[in-house]
Amino acid sequence: MNMASGKIIALSGGIGGAKLGLGLHQIYAPEELYFITNTGDDFLYLGFYIAPDVDTLVYTLAGVNNTETGWGRADETWKTHNVLSELGADNWFKLGDKDLALHLHRSKALRNGERLTSITQDIANRFHLKATVLPMSDHMIQTVVDTNKGLLSFQEYFVKQASKPKIKNISFKSKNPEPSAEVTEILMDPGLKGIVICPSNPYLSIDPILSIEKIRQSITESKRPRVAVSPIINGQSVKGPTTKIMNELGLEANVLTIAQHYKDYIDGIVIDTSDQDYVEQIESMGIQVKLSEIMMNNDDDKKRVAEDVIHFIDHIS
Repeated sequence: MNMASGKIIALSGGIGGAKLGLGLHQIYAPEELYFITNTGDDFLYLGFYIAPDVDTLVYTLAGVNNTETGWGRADETWKTHNVLSELGADNWFKLGDKDLALHLHRSKALRNGERLTSITQDIANRFHLKATVLPMSDHMIQTVVDTNKGLLSFQEYFVKQASKPKIKNISFKSKNPEPSAEVTEILMDPGLKGIVICPSNPYLSIDPILSIEKIRQSITESKRPRVAVSPIINGQSVKGPTTKIMNELGLEANVLTIAQHYKDYIDGIVIDTSDQDYVEQIESMGIQVKLSEIMMNNDDDKKRVAEDVIHFIDHIS
């Protein structure tokens, strides 16, 4: 596929978003790619500022991610983690040595008054990325999960409790839920070609981004083609607890529910060929549908799905 022109925004969470992100990075001019990344998962741990979704995207685009787990660094070591365990530290969140170095660097920069956006851009540059990775905000916005085990932060729910508690409600807590100037600027850029919602968990990865009113309003009012990629195939999560959460919230776990969830933000949705029976119902909502094989098991799959997304944007425009 020839490198196209026109800026693309991709809303991304962690592993699923990074997979499509890598595909886009491989088939599209990377300097035209702008990733608005979820920071609702961010938290302070052992005195460090951890930004899991931002780091997963950076590591994946740079080709240094752990391809087996989907998170963390390849060829990681765990000496610090093991010593912390020996010291009796509450180290339920696994931090590898390479990963920890990045957290040290970011935490120091934040204490020195730098913005999360500028720190992230510096890190991306040091990994030689030409794409732009933008945290959704420079302000802390925390995903709070109301469960049968009480109120939990995202990481307590997802990692410490292994997504086992039953979810009753999800909310987003922030004293200043404002997008960065860079996010606002790219959303209003006249050279914007389209907006992509990656196949990340809608409720835990994309909704935190859309919880920021100015981002939500900009996407709702955008005249550029807006396309989502379904995070579920034939009623099952590609990865993570998406369908579990849907069931617990009383929602039917299918692509029609995903389309309804995004109906104010999209013009089209890419779904798996196994879900073709839903095409007519989705189209009756005024949303165009593209069928594709959306399971991304390898780099060729990621490129193919990315190509389908870009072609779909071209078709809608």
